[in-house]
Amino acid sequence: MRFSKAYIPTTKEAPKDAQLPSHIYLARAGFVSQVAAGLYNFLPLGKRVLRKIENIINEEMEAAGAQEVDLSFVTPAELWEESGRIEKFGKELLRFRDRKENLFVLGPTHEEMMVNIVRNRVSSYKQLPLNLYQIKTKFRDEARPRFGLMRGREFVMKDGYSFHSSIEDLDREFDAMEASYKRILERLGLNFRIVEADSGAIGGTGSKELMVLAQSGEDTLAVCDSCEYGANVEAARRAPRSIIPEAPNADFARFRTPAIQSIEDLSNFFHVDPYYTLKAVVKRAVYIEGSELVCFFLRGCDELQEVKARNSVGAIDLVDATEEELREIGLVPGFIGPLDQEKIRIVMDNDTKNGTNMICGANEEDYHFVGVDLSVMSEAHFADLVSVQEGDRCPHCNGKIIHTKGIEVGHIFKLGTVYSAPLKAEYLDENGRSQPFIMGTYGMGVSRLVAAVIEQNHDEKGCIWTIATAPYLVNIMVSNIKEESHMAYAEELYTTLQKNGIEAILDDRKERFGFKISDAELIGFPFTVIVGKELDNGSVQIMVRRTREIVTVDAAEVLTKIKELCQ
Repeated sequence: MRFSKAYIPTTKEAPKDAQLPSHIYLARAGFVSQVAAGLYNFLPLGKRVLRKIENIINEEMEAAGAQEVDLSFVTPAELWEESGRIEKFGKELLRFRDRKENLFVLGPTHEEMMVNIVRNRVSSYKQLPLNLYQIKTKFRDEARPRFGLMRGREFVMKDGYSFHSSIEDLDREFDAMEASYKRILERLGLNFRIVEADSGAIGGTGSKELMVLAQSGEDTLAVCDSCEYGANVEAARRAPRSIIPEAPNADFARFRTPAIQSIEDLSNFFHVDPYYTLKAVVKRAVYIEGSELVCFFLRGCDELQEVKARNSVGAIDLVDATEEELREIGLVPGFIGPLDQEKIRIVMDNDTKNGTNMICGANEEDYHFVGVDLSVMSEAHFADLVSVQEGDRCPHCNGKIIHTKGIEVGHIFKLGTVYSAPLKAEYLDENGRSQPFIMGTYGMGVSRLVAAVIEQNHDEKGCIWTIATAPYLVNIMVSNIKEESHMAYAEELYTTLQKNGIEAILDDRKERFGFKISDAELIGFPFTVIVGKELDNGSVQIMVRRTREIVTVDAAEVLTKIKELCQ
């Protein structure tokens, strides 16, 4: 490609709402252009990057035995009604009616559609396992689309679905897909972590996220400093405490605690570690139909993790309860406890089970119980409710947990029969009995990966593409195109690089040297060969974008040097 013929509309101005480097530089460098909130056009450079990522995904999927399909973007709403997900997904699911008043949705994900093409077509266990995938445009009507390609309403996604006759075979395929996704991100040149995750609206029994590490990431990750353990904070676990504070010594009693409502005040009042106090957090749990107040109890030194709390009661959302709501049912804010509690549904954190020497609310204003033995709560509902903090110990190796930021670019799930059972997608097993397919699903955000590469690889000048994702590996820049010998050399080098399978662009524009260099840095070509006055002495310069180092090489050795730099 010749720069003078290419459509690369670079600009000095960033979009007014742009905050992240990827949003700023992809727009300024002419990779994408915004259509409306959360909607983007991919321009020629952006499309080249997108296609490169897609090609790597296709190669790894083929190597893993997955087969590519292409499902309709428009999905009959009745499939979502069959799965029971049409209301659960909420307003992000864009619905519309055709001229015959049939209801459809724009697919944000394709579990229902994929199950539909398999049911009644795969009828025997002998046809399993089966792994089908597509790379497809999706649409989610995000309430607040932002950050460019990171959180748009329309996006390109790779979504795959596997069908099995046993949990053991699902586990095998899940591990194989995790390995394939790991290879994809390695080939893209990204620094990433695979972490345990919450399954969210997709459902299922277990999931992992692939996180590109970047401080601009929306997700907080809890990772071990000694082993490969990592988890989204929504699903992070910790090892049991190795150091237990000294316990207070008190018989069970009701104790007057005037105006003592916070954990800090309670701890100071009794001169005890917050570990021995019981924190009550009341939320209104919202379900598809109706809502209820729920009180979550955990040790005073811990913080509630709301996604864990929401999952513990099967809610679709949790909202803060008001003081008025609590007093309406006879509860006193700041003095709520679990003993003889019949006014509200309660959930206890696992770490409180059989706790002794505890201090908790007495369900009466200005009173707490001391010397509480929580073994009397053995029949209560217990769950992991705690937000894992930095300094907690790793559940695998007892190393130290640290927090970092990540961009979710992939999510894989063990679905089980969450979709096959309600959609009545079944096969005949070895005994001739009908069984629902056991499923897995494997998603990867292709257009988000374009942004993730830049979030992890940029500087104040612009983009820094990895070798695998660069729109062109080499930019040949002629300082003065009026110099016929310089242009002749550039043309010859351009042809030589292409013949050797190296993608190159020739900057033959009638522009100033400084302008061309600024464009080269903004766009982020890995290597720019500068053809200038040095050519008269038989040499040219290569600017390495990542380090901004200028390397002088013999004009006849550019191909060899480029190959060396790519190693």
